[in-house]
Amino acid sequence: MSKAIKNQDSILQKLKIEKLNPMQEQAQFAIHSNNQVVLLSPTGTGKTLAFLLPIIAELKSDLNEVQALILVPSRELAIQIEQVVREMGTGYKANAVYGGRPISKDKLELKHTPSILIGTPGRVADHIRRETFRTDTVEILILDEFDKSLEVGFESEMVDIVSALPSVRKKILTSATFNVRIPNFMGLKDQVTLNFITNETPRLKLKTILSPEKDKLETLGKLLGKLGNQPGIVFCNFKDSIQRVSDYLYENDIVHECFFGGMEQKDREQALIKFRNSSHQLLVATDLAARGIDVPEIKFIIHYHLPIKAHEFIHRNGRTARMHSEGTAYIIQYEDEYLPEFINDMHPESMYVESVAQFDNNENNEWTTLFVSGGRKDKISKGDIAGLFIKQGKLNKDDLGLIELKQDCAFVAVKSSEVTSLIHLVNNTRLKKKKVRVRNL
Repeated sequence: MSKAIKNQDSILQKLKIEKLNPMQEQAQFAIHSNNQVVLLSPTGTGKTLAFLLPIIAELKSDLNEVQALILVPSRELAIQIEQVVREMGTGYKANAVYGGRPISKDKLELKHTPSILIGTPGRVADHIRRETFRTDTVEILILDEFDKSLEVGFESEMVDIVSALPSVRKKILTSATFNVRIPNFMGLKDQVTLNFITNETPRLKLKTILSPEKDKLETLGKLLGKLGNQPGIVFCNFKDSIQRVSDYLYENDIVHECFFGGMEQKDREQALIKFRNSSHQLLVATDLAARGIDVPEIKFIIHYHLPIKAHEFIHRNGRTARMHSEGTAYIIQYEDEYLPEFINDMHPESMYVESVAQFDNNENNEWTTLFVSGGRKDKISKGDIAGLFIKQGKLNKDDLGLIELKQDCAFVAVKSSEVTSLIHLVNNTRLKKKKVRVRNL
């Protein structure tokens, strides 16, 4: 067995993945065999691992400079990829840089230069202008969800970045959209295109929920009451609408988190953490949540507002019925409202939803998120936190959920029934060499 295959088996074991899916296998072969690859695959199919495995295999272990640069359209996607690289446990350092946090924090982390740099185009271009890292050592360039980066206005920054990288030999572009425009500034010639996108989502059910009133709030509430406490996303077009929907949900004791571009980065991250670890089952979001973020398999999505374009509708729906799972996309439609042609062509089932006696959203959620004031920079691992909570906190393994480790802190899901006694036992105790605070988030 070759060293590369052994390393891959070790990585998959650490990620708790039995084997690669067909898309990942084909992408890995194509990226190894070609210097220009365009990978088109739906949201949730594992594109991140598909390009990380082959590029990590090509990194030079004796070069302590940035060798691979990954450009992404959102902060959340940058953080997600950084986390995946770290969980792969390859020994190669990765750092994510993005707007919304002090550039001084980036500089501190980049003093020990990463082999893989992940970032939003604006922040990466800023670092290149400041000469924070060497650009002549970057040999691999990945534009992940490149069409989204173009859509949100990053083209000029990406042009500047590409022109500042003299040594790039391998270029990889990924997207979850079919028929996308390949940007001329990438200079692709004879690229290999892998297209795994079809218009069919066989496990997706599409239903139209009719609202007798133009104001759809009450219909939304009834629908959520029927759906009960299971993971889902409500999509709105504007942040003002999210605030109105959120106020209504709070008034009716429907536990949820909000997620949109105008939020502070810390609040956005924490909203996703709570959604991932099941502290909250419902996310009310703009199209920022349609792709490029790491969220678990969800049972449904609700179009409170319909997107303007067909591809946005597809990306939203792609959050459910992923891979081999089933899911339902609900459209809340005012009785006199006309649906776009691209939706009518899908022949959704139309129905009214009856009133429910009470909202079954489980106000007392099974899981609660705890904040721990220590992280990677304190040499603290997930195993250290689990050990503290189980041994000193007297927690059963089944009462401990997802642990997300950050540079200077950690977030831990714990069964809600155990939170009070656990905090009493572990707060202000020593973990490794640091005295940590543990509190309810």
